[in-house]
Amino acid sequence: METFYPDFSPRFAELLPGLAGRKIAVIGHARPDGDCIGSQVALTRVLVAQGLDAVCVNPDPVPRRLQFLVPGMTFLRTDDILPVAADYTAIFVDCADGARGGERLRRAFPQPFAVIDHHLSNTGFGTHNFIDTGSAATAEILAGIFLDNGHPVDAQTAQALYAGILTDTGQFRFHSTSRRSFLLAAELLTRGAHPSEAGYELYERESLGKLQLLQHFLASLRLECGGRLCIGTLRAGIFDETDTSAEDTEGLVDFARGIDGVDVGVLIEERHDGTVKASLRAKEAAFRVDLVAAQFNGGGHACAAGLNLKENTAGFRARLVAAIAERFAVVAAKPKTTQS
Repeated sequence: METFYPDFSPRFAELLPGLAGRKIAVIGHARPDGDCIGSQVALTRVLVAQGLDAVCVNPDPVPRRLQFLVPGMTFLRTDDILPVAADYTAIFVDCADGARGGERLRRAFPQPFAVIDHHLSNTGFGTHNFIDTGSAATAEILAGIFLDNGHPVDAQTAQALYAGILTDTGQFRFHSTSRRSFLLAAELLTRGAHPSEAGYELYERESLGKLQLLQHFLASLRLECGGRLCIGTLRAGIFDETDTSAEDTEGLVDFARGIDGVDVGVLIEERHDGTVKASLRAKEAAFRVDLVAAQFNGGGHACAAGLNLKENTAGFRARLVAAIAERFAVVAAKPKTTQS
């Protein structure tokens, strides 16, 4: 079997002895997605299988549609871990920076023992950094490291890793999907991952409320930049009206991006506290929506990024349109052979 991560795998094997006798907190980001929860579950299970004491920590609860990944797992919340944080060694997964787990966890663990991630904006905030922006998912990195090192991957671990890869590749259709993504997915299937179960739990158990939320989002869609940018907005209070929550916005922005002729889709969420959250999705990596998000203290990937800030929606929307229009101009000015 080929080696998936020849640089990372030996380093990971070398750091494991340094974790002996420690309590380990595997920390994921707020509003966790499939890659986050899948990576937390898989890494924790592998560490425990090595005889280590590890638990998952997340500032938010595990979303309903990802509950199938966590039977028997311990997930602590921020308030649970903070009183005993000094007793724990932290490993951050799928977090572009320390603040993705929330400011309180960032302050409690300012320099985690290790960081495993695939975001372009991650500059490496751990003592040991395993950051590969060419990987489609953090779960892809972990799957490769585990298989390279011969760590035991049982059926639940395999399912968690498969779900992480499945969600962050957009069901194996995003530009980040590679030959390695498929090879690792195939290896995970041999170890007990079930694509039909993952597909059902992730994509075929939507609530009526989420469909109503989608209805509101679709009605709000507006085209900008000559039809190359599509923006939709969820106004403050819509979650209460539809009996939904922030986790139900997962995947909505793809409807804006999916319109023929649109290069970038955006979902803007208004909050009662006067803040706005935006999710940006591009069809091509050349548009670098991570650079757009960075202008608003956000970040992410070339084709998928997000941000949060306190600003009125109208003012923010105008600035965002201008920033994306500038990216379109930058890309148009480059020779096609050098666009990246």
